[in-house]
Amino acid sequence: MAVTLRDVAQKAGVSVRTVSNVVNGFQHIAPATRARVQAALEELDYRPNLVARSLRQGRTGIIMLVLPEINVSYFGELAHEVVDYATSAGITVQIDESGGDPEREKQLITSLAQASWVDGVLFSSLGLRGVDLAGLSGTRPLVLLGERTARTTLDHVGIDNVEAARQAVAHLIERGRTRIAALGGSGGARDATSRYRLKGFQKAMQAAGLDPAGLYLRTPDYRRTSAAAAVRELLQWPERPDALFCFSDELAAGALRELHDQGVRVPRDMAVVGFDDIEASRFSVPALTSVRPDKAGIAKAAVDALLNRLDDPQGKPREIDVPFELVVRESSG
Repeated sequence: MAVTLRDVAQKAGVSVRTVSNVVNGFQHIAPATRARVQAALEELDYRPNLVARSLRQGRTGIIMLVLPEINVSYFGELAHEVVDYATSAGITVQIDESGGDPEREKQLITSLAQASWVDGVLFSSLGLRGVDLAGLSGTRPLVLLGERTARTTLDHVGIDNVEAARQAVAHLIERGRTRIAALGGSGGARDATSRYRLKGFQKAMQAAGLDPAGLYLRTPDYRRTSAAAAVRELLQWPERPDALFCFSDELAAGALRELHDQGVRVPRDMAVVGFDDIEASRFSVPALTSVRPDKAGIAKAAVDALLNRLDDPQGKPREIDVPFELVVRESSG
């Protein structure tokens, strides 16, 4: 049976209102009384009734984080950072996944926008368009994460994928690579991430006087098995690339394994660069060069943007760019 404020009051020998004042941070309470109430709260393992608090304060202290796939390393690491920062701010995070399916994303975003039990939503979308998001800024606060998939009136937190990709490919060019292939994503209208990373790849190649035509290998998703299949195809090309820019570290991991199995030496025969700098990239053989988005920075900016939106529902939408860096390791030579 849940412990109530009345139970705590009886244990501490004070009124229910005094316990309520302590729980809600009221300042004008005698130190000895506050200490007695705190001791009772801890001894009885009191947990606040969030629904009741919501009715009093208009907030639940709960936010929702929706990601495409929780079992993808990048999203798992990002979720950890969001939970870590939100917890430090006294906020509980609930997590769901959409599978990157547009219909599932629309269903989730529509229901969460009206949910009374959640203060706001952090949403990483792969397939929503502007028409799907229209009108949502006036309901539950919503902050978009990752690549902007459409023009909206919502707050958005992400990195400059075009510039990050350009720098990654420029690094390979500086290392003397001249025939660089890009690998990952469909590049279609709903796959904004691969479109922007492809654009950065093309900019770097063209700036160096290299022709990027015919050097993009599409994949149906960002899984390692898809990368392995793409590498098998790439190795059949009449003129083999001397470097590979993968649109994610998951893809790079699949590529590294297939290159190893096919007897291709990395980086001697083919350099490899990834994107996301997941923890496993430091432990691959060879260790993977990768673009590192500031995941902790993304988490902090996103949670702060959501809290700011709660305080200022009618404020202008913000576009928040978070830093990134290229972490150079063994795989690029």
